Amino acid sequence: MEFRPCIDIHNGKVKQIVGGSLRDRGDQARENFVSEQDAAFYAGLYRQAGIRGGHIILLNGADSAYYQATRQQALAALRAYPGGLQVGGGIHRGNAEEYLEAGASQVIVTSYVFYDGRVDFERLEELKSALGRERLVLDLSCRKLEGQYRIVTDRWQKATEESLTEELLDRLSGYCCEFLVHAVDVEGKSRGIERELAAMLGSWGKQPITYAGGVHSYEDLLLLKKLGQDRLHVTVGSALDLFGGNLDLEKILEICKEKG
Repeated sequence: MEFRPCIDIHNGKVKQIVGGSLRDRGDQARENFVSEQDAAFYAGLYRQAGIRGGHIILLNGADSAYYQATRQQALAALRAYPGGLQVGGGIHRGNAEEYLEAGASQVIVTSYVFYDGRVDFERLEELKSALGRERLVLDLSCRKLEGQYRIVTDRWQKATEESLTEELLDRLSGYCCEFLVHAVDVEGKSRGIERELAAMLGSWGKQPITYAGGVHSYEDLLLLKKLGQDRLHVTVGSALDLFGGNLDLEKILEICKEKG
């Protein structure tokens, strides 16, 4: 298991929010932490620590008054750590290459691919051909609805018709180099991980997957390592000391490296 850092940007600031509270209308979100530092500062920290594979997420839609400020923060972070961070949030065929040229190791795509509630394989093929499978990460963030983990898009506000299953992972794995999965129901709440989801993802285990959502203790990390069969990578947001939480980054790195 590897630690994958995050830089979430909302209204032009680095924040930790309750994922399910995000609303495009009024650019609203329930905030756990708002940093006085910019995104490039955190990118520099991760670069200095030698931590790769983290993700920058733009949490404003393109029609938001704050979008350009959020975008500039993301680009500055990519320039501060070229080749070390992924970027997602409103990525599509028209802007993906711009972020790669700015220094992103990969782009993370959700809404553009899960168009109109279903996987658009034509768009997937288009992205794979243009960027290469090794430059594409698919975000399969989900919420539990009617007993199934349904993929959600548009900054986690819109549920698709697609459920996150091992069969879906198999179908999509040929188009990307890894997956990012936010468990939106527990994201930002620091109340524990989504156990059933973690177990399913770890059981599949055919391609790198980063799990995010609910980690609030070292015990949660150990549980994720066990349920995920040491195959999942992990993001810690609101509970991390860098974002006002109680979990020490160095201790997290130690736990992630330990062999079970």
